[in-house]
Parts: sequence; C-alpha cells; structure tokens
Amino acid sequence: MDAAHPLAWPFFAPEHRELAGRVQAWAAQHLAVPPATEDAAALAASCRALARALGEAGWTRHSIADPGAPADSLGARFDVRTLALIRETLARHDALADFVFAMQGLGSGPISLAGSPELRARYLPKVARGEAIAAFALSEPNAGSDVAALECRAQRTDDGYRLDGEKTWISNGGIADFYCVFARTSEPQRRADGSVSAEGISAFVVDADTPGLEVAERIEPISPHPLARLRFTDCRVASAQRLGAHGEGFKLAMRTLDVFRTTVAAAALGLAQSAFDAALAQVTARQMFGRKLADFQLTQAALADMASELDAARLLTYRAAWLRDRGESAVKEVAMAKMTATETAQRVIDRAVQLFGGRGVARGERVERLYRDIRALRIYEGATEVQKLIIGRELLRPSRGR
Repeated sequence: MDAAHPLAWPFFAPEHRELAGRVQAWAAQHLAVPPATEDAAALAASCRALARALGEAGWTRHSIADPGAPADSLGARFDVRTLALIRETLARHDALADFVFAMQGLGSGPISLAGSPELRARYLPKVARGEAIAAFALSEPNAGSDVAALECRAQRTDDGYRLDGEKTWISNGGIADFYCVFARTSEPQRRADGSVSAEGISAFVVDADTPGLEVAERIEPISPHPLARLRFTDCRVASAQRLGAHGEGFKLAMRTLDVFRTTVAAAALGLAQSAFDAALAQVTARQMFGRKLADFQLTQAALADMASELDAARLLTYRAAWLRDRGESAVKEVAMAKMTATETAQRVIDRAVQLFGGRGVARGERVERLYRDIRALRIYEGATEVQKLIIGRELLRPSRGR
C-alpha cells in the first residue's frame, strides 16, 4: 500500500503509514528478483532464505506474540493492520515472500494464543528470527471447510497422546520444523439436524522429526509453494505439547484464523495492485492500429473498473483490520473483506491478462504468474462460499441488525 494513500487515513495511525513506507523500501530492494522455484529443493531453499531475510529485517516479529506475555483469548497482541500492511506490500512484490511471512504467523498462531510459557519460549523466538519454519495442520481429506469432520485421532496414553490419521493441503508441509496439529480427542456428538459437533478436538505442537510423522505426499499447486499430505502413525506427543485445554482445539483454530483471515484480503490487494500496475504500463506503451492501447475507450473502461473495485475492496479490508484492532466483533466485516478482496483480485488480474493479449498467457510473464498466484486465495482460510454463509448468518442474528 502507498503509505500516503488517502484510503489509509481513516483506519491507520501515523506509525502504520511509516511502517508501510519502510516495508515498501525493503521489498523493492530485496524482492526485485523472483526466488527460485523450479523444483522442490529450490523451492524449499527459497522459503528458508525468505524466512531468514524476513526475520532479520524484523518483519516476522509482528506475526507472533511476545514469548514472555501471557496467553489470551482475543489475540489482542496481534496488530492486524500491521500484518495487513506487510502482507499487501510483500504480495505486491513477490507472492512467495508473502506466503512465507503469512505462514510464519498462521503456523505459530496457536502457540501465540494458547501455548504454555515453555512452548512460547521454545518456538516463537526461532520463528521470529526465521530460524524455524512453522505450519498449521488442520485440513484433512474429508475435512476442509467442515472442521467438525476431523478424523485424525489423538488418544490419551500414560505420558501424553498418540496421534493417528492424515492431514492434507498443509502449507509448509515437508519443510516445516514443527506443526500445530488439530486432532480429535473424543467422539463427535451428532446434533438433531444430523450435523457433527466440533467439540472434542485438541491442538498439539508436533516437531517434524517426531517418530510416526511422515510426509506421505508432496502436492504441487499451480502457484509454487510447499504443500503436502502428512501421515501420523502411532505418533507419540507429550502432554506438555498440547495447546490450551483438552478438547478446546476447535475454538483455538477459529481464533487463529480470525486473526489472520483479514490479512488474506490484504495479500489479495497486493497481488491485484501488482497486476493493475503492470496493465497500466502495458496499455500506455502498447501500439495498436496506430494508437496506444490506452487511447481506446474499452481499455479506459477496463481500467476504471479495475481501479474502482480495488478501492472498494481496500475500504472493506482496512475497515475489518481497524475493527479487529479495536477489539470489536468483526466476524461479518472480516468475511466481507476476505470474500470481496479475493474475488475482486481475481477479476482485476484476469482483466490485466486480457489487456496483455498473447503475452498475458505466456509462462513467466508477470500477469501470468499473478493469475496462478491469486487462485488459491479464494479457497484457503475459508472459501468464498463459506464467507457468504458467515455473512448471511451474521446478518440474521437479531443482535446484529441490518
């Protein structure tokens, strides 16, 4: 985000605008060359290098809690506006850098929110410095948006828990140093309408070298980032590795996602702004039929739509982050921001590809990369369809009004 952008004034303090300028200067210097992603080894090395660079620059410390601070239930230690500003700026320069930053926060978020003092001291400083890679292991083959359908089990033993089951679509899978894993610790209760209760799920920190944990499959998404399916077989975890109270894992997962979901919208803005910048440069330079492409009214109309939709999505995103930082309930507003920003970014980037013509679909072109980068944001941390359900549910709550 441009630190002087008028849209920032109602929602950001001077220190946020100053931070935005510093992040922008750092990203312009350090993210000018796309990282290597040609194979799994190069991708893993790039992610570790980016984690270290983000840690050394001091950006990652904003995505974790103070290891010495007491855990709380609101995530008030997280300044969501700061996280949003950093993610938007990183995404505007390089999608993988944004991914690495985001996963350091999301992957360690459950420790920040509910970890014991010992767990916070053991893991969070290393994450902040970029010395350890974190991962958030929630999704399963049969449990994505429907978290209550989790099948991975954590059975009590004399000295802890035994984990058995699978996790899939796990970002940083295969390169993470530890995973925050959510598993069922009691049988699910079926409600009268046939749905399954989300109670009885607990969370654990599982080190990557724990016996019984293996990477069952590496998944290659259309936008390069490490993704894998994990398998747990008689995987023993000490009770001290549990996050929060026994059976409170679902609430912890939702609290973690609630902190970071607004930042997904911000990342989408960064990707869309990058596409808009590229499109603007393209149409003002490209000659067609003896005129610049920018001279055609259809081009101007496309640019008008792109700019207007971007500003509208920004307002929703900034408002959601501002409300979260004020400690107000913002479930509906966060869902609106996530849905609108990601869907808007998809349309803006698609128009940019169209304005580039044949070049727009050539592998390696900036807008072609962005076209692949944006697609997953409409799915992860709550698909667009789920956001619509959340918005509708909140609108129908008597206390919310209209």
